[in-house]
Amino acid sequence: MDSNTYDVVVLGAGPVGENVADRVVQGGLGAAIVERELVGGECSYWACMPTKALLRSAAALRAARRLPGAREAVTGGLDAAAVLGRRDGFASHWKDDGQVGWLDSAGIALHRGQGRIVSANVVEVTGDDGVPVTLTARHAVVIATGSGALLPDIPGLREAAPWTSREAAAASAVPGRLAIIGGGVVASEMATAFAALGSSVTMLARDGVLPLAEPFAGERVTESLREAGVSVRLGAEAASVHRDEAGTVHITMTDGERVEADEVLVAIGRIPNTQDIGLGAVGLMPGAWLTVDDTLRVVGEDGAPIGDGWLYAAGDVNRRVLLTHQGKYQARAVGDVIVARAKGEAVEDGRWGRHVATADERAVPQVVFSEPEIASVGLTAAAAEAAGVRFRVVDYDLGAVAGSALHADGYRGHARMVVDEDRTVIVGFTLVGPDVAELLHAATIAVVGEVPLERLWHAVPAFPTVSEVWLRLLEAYGPPRQDLGSCR
Repeated sequence: MDSNTYDVVVLGAGPVGENVADRVVQGGLGAAIVERELVGGECSYWACMPTKALLRSAAALRAARRLPGAREAVTGGLDAAAVLGRRDGFASHWKDDGQVGWLDSAGIALHRGQGRIVSANVVEVTGDDGVPVTLTARHAVVIATGSGALLPDIPGLREAAPWTSREAAAASAVPGRLAIIGGGVVASEMATAFAALGSSVTMLARDGVLPLAEPFAGERVTESLREAGVSVRLGAEAASVHRDEAGTVHITMTDGERVEADEVLVAIGRIPNTQDIGLGAVGLMPGAWLTVDDTLRVVGEDGAPIGDGWLYAAGDVNRRVLLTHQGKYQARAVGDVIVARAKGEAVEDGRWGRHVATADERAVPQVVFSEPEIASVGLTAAAAEAAGVRFRVVDYDLGAVAGSALHADGYRGHARMVVDEDRTVIVGFTLVGPDVAELLHAATIAVVGEVPLERLWHAVPAFPTVSEVWLRLLEAYGPPRQDLGSCR
């Protein structure tokens, strides 16, 4: 049995694990990373990158068709094979040579295989050859194994070989008929993508479309999906699934209605990839989400760190926020706090401190790449109410902004800010409309920086850009006000 000792051992070489290891090495410690699949993880091969590649070509085509002059130059529809080919490129053709090369250049050791914690600070890795390798961590073990798709216990579903987000992202052909069970982000994006690629899509959205977003956002996306030919069935719930010998999938719903499809995509949630990583060895439940303290150390049922605080968890597995960018944000905090503790340096664990992930609480940005796009950060109105915030909602028609009219004929969109009335700062912001994703970071800065509305009046948006919506929202909120002249 081979033995290796490092300062830090990281389970999972997705974006989160990579960033943890990188911060550790930059801080002067040594790190090893363990990966049982492809280095780069879900985001690189089966989620963020390939799915956005599937969506982008259709978005560009829609944008061209909204502009006279460009519209006339468009003589055909999407080339599905070309879209899939571009997607393959962004998924690196499901090879991780480039990512492995980056690990080498960063000085991070890679151990391929299934990693399992066997005792405090000790991880055993079993590769394809079946020979276990023991890794010992001087300072910390970090769990960054991510999450997988949740498959509900619907009779016949597993036997029907359903798609999850992985199969949808890596599809080698466009199904003639695609049924989607779910109405969240993955379901909405994949309905958008495959409808544009030529599938006849049926979406079974039991809880509605994008139920966690502001209601107007889900309504706009639902309307747009239906305009694109998607059959959106709100409140529909699958009771059983069966794939016949010819390959057709038959879905029977709780009301007795039936849907037939060539493939069925299940997109109703995630489960943590913690089933086979040795949690039982440290008194934790295999397959469970991990609970962490403010510095992302794993804690037990009593709220105390496991052992002497050697075990950390970052990314999806701690269930704080299941988004790649928030996982990378956590990773930076984890890497830095491990280095600080190893060197006996002060730990900055107060609100917005260097070694905590405060933004996970109320400043999470997210973009849904549906049609139209949804960009949001912070609290929705419903979430603000649930949190006990004394708030005010300010809405504005994004299509009424001069920059929007120039961006596309018939531009339709909406903007909302949720204002904490006690502090006069923005705690939530949502944009719906074509190409709003790139407007989001300004709102994120306003929320994280807790910039008073009085100061935001001095952040002058350039004319004529869509960002002028900031001025319009401030006007709608109230004074201070000035004569803006005729060029409004």
